[in-house]
Amino acid sequence: MTAPCLHDSLALRKSTTLAAALAVTLAFGAPLAAQEQTPQDDLQLDMGTPVAEDAGAAETPLGQPYILEVSTDWEIRCVRTSLEHDPCALHQVLQDQQGNSVATIELVNLPGGQDAEAGATIVTPLETLLTRQLTLSVDGGSARQYPFSFCTEQGCVARVGFTPAEVDAFRRGAVARLTIYPAGAPDTAVELDASLSGFTAGFERLTELNALNAEAVAAARAAQQEQQGDAQPAE
Repeated sequence: MTAPCLHDSLALRKSTTLAAALAVTLAFGAPLAAQEQTPQDDLQLDMGTPVAEDAGAAETPLGQPYILEVSTDWEIRCVRTSLEHDPCALHQVLQDQQGNSVATIELVNLPGGQDAEAGATIVTPLETLLTRQLTLSVDGGSARQYPFSFCTEQGCVARVGFTPAEVDAFRRGAVARLTIYPAGAPDTAVELDASLSGFTAGFERLTELNALNAEAVAAARAAQQEQQGDAQPAE
């Protein structure tokens, strides 16, 4: 059951690029035999120009997010930087049982050698009852509870970590269910479903992309240190 106006309070930023399909019909009045003998320039055909695969990213201003790829129900969103490879995250809008967009989850892979394999930022409406925290379960299994970290104009934020076992549950699962409670109706649970379709491929791709970004960051730092060393006056 959804509390009134809960889904209206979250300002969801949708940076979606719509591709327009244009069907062009060339009507040639001459028969086929005549067309075969007609020089290409006489037909006034535009042969097009190559388009770079990362053209969309190149046109995105620095510091702004863009959708690089889609893995079924997950978007791979990256932030445009001056580096050759940008940092990315898995993104999905969470809906309530009535299909209203209520919250968002953005998940990133984390470096090895620590308890969490992935970290996530979950944003819920400002009217969320923070003291009830939020709970998350996969396919009706055991749920875990997470506290909120802070609130902004866009909503209330929980920054959570997932162990390798929990990430494996996402890979095997079908639906991750997030439960929150409205401040105006503290006994009314609002259940939000995140589809796990495409998570496995998306997380694998995300790991590859962020590994490239880490290499680009390291190379940029090394180049900067080298420039600083060259700039120092010799003794």
